[in-house]
Amino acid sequence: MADQSIPETRSSKATRGTPGGPGPLASRNSGNRGNSGDFGNSGNSGKTSRSESAKNRRAPKDAEAIEDTEAIAAPGGISRRRLLGTAGATGLVLGAAGAAAGYAAAPSAAATPLTSLGSEQAMFHGKHQPGITTPMQACGHLVAFDLAAGAGRKEAAALLRRWSDTARRLMAGEPAGTRDTDVARDAGPSSLTVTFGFGHSFFGRTGLDGQRPDALDPLPDFSSDHLDKNRSNGDLWVQIGADDALVAFHALRAIQRDAGTAARVRWQMNGFNRSPGATDRPMTTRNLMGQVDGTRNPKPAEADFDRRIFVPESAASATAGPAWMANGSYVVVRRIRMLLDDWEQLSSKAQEDVIGRRKSDGAPLSGGGEATESTEMDLEKTDGSGKLVVPINAHARITRPDQNGGAAMLRRPFSYHDGFDADGVPDAGLLFVCWQADPLRGFVPVQRKLDRGDALSRFIRHEASGLFAVPGGAAEGEYVGQRLLEG
Repeated sequence: MADQSIPETRSSKATRGTPGGPGPLASRNSGNRGNSGDFGNSGNSGKTSRSESAKNRRAPKDAEAIEDTEAIAAPGGISRRRLLGTAGATGLVLGAAGAAAGYAAAPSAAATPLTSLGSEQAMFHGKHQPGITTPMQACGHLVAFDLAAGAGRKEAAALLRRWSDTARRLMAGEPAGTRDTDVARDAGPSSLTVTFGFGHSFFGRTGLDGQRPDALDPLPDFSSDHLDKNRSNGDLWVQIGADDALVAFHALRAIQRDAGTAARVRWQMNGFNRSPGATDRPMTTRNLMGQVDGTRNPKPAEADFDRRIFVPESAASATAGPAWMANGSYVVVRRIRMLLDDWEQLSSKAQEDVIGRRKSDGAPLSGGGEATESTEMDLEKTDGSGKLVVPINAHARITRPDQNGGAAMLRRPFSYHDGFDADGVPDAGLLFVCWQADPLRGFVPVQRKLDRGDALSRFIRHEASGLFAVPGGAAEGEYVGQRLLEG
């Protein structure tokens, strides 16, 4: 849980985009289009209306299904789908104003058919895969697959082709195909992203050992590791994120069904974040310890962002890998259990000393009363007794890039809660997901430093781990990984 902020949250009205140009998300509510900070992917831009996506849905098979389409109007000339959408939109506005009512009376026929939350769409095709620089979503699923016995390169290529087609459809708000389950039938794309990666073992299983990047070598052991091998690594990895739980599950189920006989689920984890619009302004999210989780994430607008996060196209670069990894990234996934019963016994002051930041707003302890989350931390400041204001073992001090030879990573985690044990102890924590051009220049040096004396270590336990090579985005007409599997 390094002190680097996650891709920022946004209000329910925000649209995503790349700084200085169109980004991977198109608002499909109106003609307006804008950026919500610096967190867009590179790639193809476009704007798709919700009605256009609706045309792509399969025709209803019976009278009951017809009642759910836009062909049947609700009272007052408003279609059933538009009535649902506008009621949700009006309810959202009333909620923000503090009204007690959940839904308003039926609006006029000119009302927007979907809330901005449901209509936001990420682009599947682009320079980088979606789900890396995309703003954090409210719901997430991480799932790893192992290829079935006897399955090799041919079967893997067919699987990635199926998965890519399904992801493209679902991210556009379309059904998965002829066997769609209708779970997300009434929803827009809801910022859905689906991201694919390859594990170390994938290359041996497919006869592609010569194409395995050196950066995919297994991570070293760390003293805080209590890893369950059954919930670690895997041949293939999929990350699913969306701002609607049904949309996210719909994608998870479609991906799992598409695996067919070619691959089986090795492990799967579910996570969540604060929902867009839950706060009165965009804010860095909090984790289950109640802390503002992250402040110093690299930003796409920074000159060295691509160098730190993405594998370059140029073979002359020090971080260049195989050609098929150009514009890709390496993701480290860790299931970090938070020992909340122990943590919650600390006073707020003691918790702040562990982290090095105020619990109320994430400001550094060295900043004084006027400090904000973005105030630069003064590592040398002392109090009246000569003690460091930011303790020497504070998490925020240890994880700073300038304390780790410039090592940086883009953090994009989800919180998780998997229930309580027989003694009432919560199984909860963080699904830590971080992105970098080379793990040896990102995650590894920071984690080694944490291993040597992080005050937070006694309150967390790393229980699962994975490292995956995530290739660049698929161009129009391509599937993810095609340059590896057919190169």
